[in-house]
Amino acid sequence: MSKSSRLVYSTDQGRIREEKPEEVLPETDGIIRVRPEKKGRGGKTVTVISGLPMTGNDLKALAKQLKKRCGGGGAVKDGNIELQGDHVEVMVAELTKLGYQAKRSGG
Repeated sequence: MSKSSRLVYSTDQGRIREEKPEEVLPETDGIIRVRPEKKGRGGKTVTVISGLPMTGNDLKALAKQLKKRCGGGGAVKDGNIELQGDHVEVMVAELTKLGYQAKRSGG
């Protein structure tokens, strides 16, 4: 079976399981950057948190904790946490309290 095969089930072997590649932590400089963003969002402000040294479920768990702290919605996209609304100062304080080196960046 080749690497580009999209085989999911075979009558010869039964269900085929794909091995997931091991997640690699993104390279960061150790500083978490928190910035407000409006571009391409219909004028609505979104708080973007980037530079986090985690992936997968750890990142989703932190996003859930931060969304609860600011009382709004949000999502994890491309290794960044996006929170609805302008919560830059609150998030910098919260991340600092959690032991991360965080700073405000951008507008």
